[in-house]
Amino acid sequence: MNIENQELSPEQREEILGTLKTRFEKNIDRHEGIEWAAVKAKLELNAGKLWSLYEMERTGGEPDVIFYDKEAGEYIFYDCSAESPKGRRSVCYDRKALESRKQHKPQNSAMDMAADMGIEILTEGQYQELQRLGNFDTKTSSWVKTPDNIRQLGGAIFCDRRYDTVFVYHNGADSYYGARGFRGLLRV
Repeated sequence: MNIENQELSPEQREEILGTLKTRFEKNIDRHEGIEWAAVKAKLELNAGKLWSLYEMERTGGEPDVIFYDKEAGEYIFYDCSAESPKGRRSVCYDRKALESRKQHKPQNSAMDMAADMGIEILTEGQYQELQRLGNFDTKTSSWVKTPDNIRQLGGAIFCDRRYDTVFVYHNGADSYYGARGFRGLLRV
């Protein structure tokens, strides 16, 4: 899907910008040294990225700015919902896993949903970065980008936080659970 062609109505634009500003101001410790005015200006120039953030919000991700990549000149948003985004749960890992299921197929896959939303699924390292900002996925789990060698063998990895520790697990890529979704990131 080409997110550059996605447009929000003026009301949706104002709604998402307002939501992002409120969250930004409420969680200033996530992005010290970053000014909202600069983030907003960049968002207003990127309608497709704003649409992706709207989709992240709509599916329960509660996106927020995590840091500014000076080299790339990009603000990085992560899903910061306390638990794995509700609108992205009960999905298997990718299209291949979805197609391999003979019965009881989930509605979608994490990788397909992320692509449709114009976002990237978090890697294990990015998931660890997120966990330094708070306690996430204490009751749920989230698929993370799986290394090719694991995926080629039919597996996929996911993470959660239990006992004040971040755990990385494996499962068949075709599995899906009501408490497992995925977290994404967006570069603006």
